[in-house]
Amino acid sequence: MLAAYFIILLGIGYYGYKQATSNISEYMLGGRSIGPYVTALSAGAADMSGWMIMGLPGEVYTTGLSAAWLAIGLTLGAYLNYFIVAPRLRVYTEKAGDAITLPDFFRNRLDDKSNVIKIISGAIIVVFFTLYTHSGMVSGGKLFDSAFGLNYHFGLILVTVIVIAYTFFGGYLAVSLTDFFQGVIMIIAMVMVPIVAMLQLSGLDTLSQAADLKPTNLDILKGTSVVGIISFFAWGLGYFGQPHIIVRFMSITHVRKLKTARRFGISWMAISLIGAVFVGLTGIVFVRDQGVALKDPETLFILMGQILFHPLVGGFLLAAILAAIMSTISSQLLVTSSSLTEDFYKLFRGEEAAKKRQKEFVLVGRLSVIVVSVVAILIAWHPNDTILNLVGNAWAGFGAAFGPLVILSLYWKGLSRTGAVSGMLVGAIVVILWIVFIKPMGDYNDFFNLYEIIPGFIASWVVTYVVSKMTRKPNHDVEQEIEDVKSTLKEVK
Repeated sequence: MLAAYFIILLGIGYYGYKQATSNISEYMLGGRSIGPYVTALSAGAADMSGWMIMGLPGEVYTTGLSAAWLAIGLTLGAYLNYFIVAPRLRVYTEKAGDAITLPDFFRNRLDDKSNVIKIISGAIIVVFFTLYTHSGMVSGGKLFDSAFGLNYHFGLILVTVIVIAYTFFGGYLAVSLTDFFQGVIMIIAMVMVPIVAMLQLSGLDTLSQAADLKPTNLDILKGTSVVGIISFFAWGLGYFGQPHIIVRFMSITHVRKLKTARRFGISWMAISLIGAVFVGLTGIVFVRDQGVALKDPETLFILMGQILFHPLVGGFLLAAILAAIMSTISSQLLVTSSSLTEDFYKLFRGEEAAKKRQKEFVLVGRLSVIVVSVVAILIAWHPNDTILNLVGNAWAGFGAAFGPLVILSLYWKGLSRTGAVSGMLVGAIVVILWIVFIKPMGDYNDFFNLYEIIPGFIASWVVTYVVSKMTRKPNHDVEQEIEDVKSTLKEVK
């Protein structure tokens, strides 16, 4: 089953290579020709990595239904992202010099001829995505260790090599199509496992049994603290600043297709997350009834799949986990590669070289995929944290650094380059300082356990606004651009 799955992915990679890799725009953004359904599932699969199938069920298994606040916050955040960011970003990035990366858009939007904002935002993407990518690789290593009893490092390398292969050759189109394929597998798995588990146990009474084992298991307001609930809910803030997700909005064929993408994508996401929560809840009773030892709660889905189903179906479920892992890794690799190529190499070679030597830039993009992968493997070689925490740190870094800047750049005429740079840096720095210095004090006061995206996002927004007010110079071109974007969106409606 897994061998067939790998062959399909490589076949899609070859198709992407033949169809859309002739220039840097095609390789990095699919030539802005991606349909709404592929866009929706690509955004969802790129977002819902191994943490949805492994991390979230493990968190529900450990803390109870209160962990569902994470799913609620993410669904609401993704929904708002489709309204607040998606339409304007699709239109504005094309008007602003046909930008194909987020740093490129920031540079064009703020008319930054010094390229300072492009370099800084590109550096943030490279650093945080390298850390983010390694969390997916850790998921892959854990999968092979838990499901097959194989060496963690073998799984780490195998998953990475497969992802590199189809990303290296097929670029954005291949990544988007594999995400669609993987998204279908993921939703089937997340619906099938909890339903079959409940049928084998006691039907709906399974949930009552989970509550009998520990009353907080079915209490969404208990099992964690107020700070914990706020922190789970605040994950939704991160969507406004995730480059690997919002780049999907930039690649869709037309802005009017976003309505279809939103309905399809949010439905997929809600069903998948509900399934993940129920895997965790049914798993509480399942593990007790089976009398098995669950050393790592994040391997709950793997354990249930191995016991509940025929090996052939179990192989399909393992493919679902690989789908979740690989879809996110490939998206992150491509965005990081885009940044290294567009935001750094292009500055070194110059705009004219970029226009004349498209194949050279595509090659650099491909080589960047390999470089980032190698660095991420080295970081993942000795994992020392849970998948959910690894993802949470990187998610907060992007959400705080880019979220306020993305929204303000799309809506506010008063944004200045100095304000944008200051807010972006402050957001990233506050997140890092909170993780390193504040969170360790959580044992003394629960407030210090607050998810780092909250102070980072607030600090970034305030600094961006205040500094922009102090440094902004009137720019009639920007004012006209924003009005043009608004007019275009009114015409579409």
